[in-house]
Amino acid sequence: MTRRPTASNPPTSARPHASAPTLLIDTNVVLDLLLAREPWAHDAARLFDACAQGAAHACLAAHAVTTIHYLVERALSRKVANTAVSDLLELVTVVPASSDDFQRALSLGIRDFEDAVHVTAFLRCGAQFLVTRNARDFKAAQIETRSAGETLALLTAQRSV
Repeated sequence: MTRRPTASNPPTSARPHASAPTLLIDTNVVLDLLLAREPWAHDAARLFDACAQGAAHACLAAHAVTTIHYLVERALSRKVANTAVSDLLELVTVVPASSDDFQRALSLGIRDFEDAVHVTAFLRCGAQFLVTRNARDFKAAQIETRSAGETLALLTAQRSV
């Protein structure tokens, strides 16, 4: 049985399988895990565990790292935030952002700039899905979004094929 990852007990990283999909994980899903936000924490933990087992390649937009640290520090402590971010960086690939990415985000016509920057990260890393709880925020981008639970179901179906 696998352990449940949390801010103080993160998953350990494994190399993704060659056929494993690339996922861009939205900030809210990471925070669900690290802050144990119910009712989403369980699916977030299972998703990160699946990524740690190599079922998917997890990516995180660079700008999300500072937001995650700030919010975890505010909710828990600086020590927990430092550990959580350090552990997270062992599991995910951080997708860098250039000035061109920010310019592109401005031109996407998405109301929330932070969401638009997530879209540029999604495009940059070649993700198949953006894993989020707020799919409606990305409708204008016309990218594939899935909840953590939906993504888990897809990963499970792929394993059984």
